[in-house]
Amino acid sequence: MRNRLFAVATLALLVGAPALAQAETTIIRRDAPDVVVERPASERKTVETRESGDGCASKTVTKENDLGDRKTVTKEVCD
Repeated sequence: MRNRLFAVATLALLVGAPALAQAETTIIRRDAPDVVVERPASERKTVETRESGDGCASKTVTKENDLGDRKTVTKEVCD
């Protein structure tokens, strides 16, 4: 029984050791392309804040550039 247990342990060691030795570290590098974001020289920004009697308030921000691109974001908070 001891010899069989010793043989199984030796076999496991011999089979497992090369598998551990083959473990390698893989490094993946991703080179991102250069991204250039051109921002307009002048940008108009309008902020509008409103409060209501029921405890709610809203804030609206509108941005517009020289090209006419416009973005509006509204946030509402209620207590």
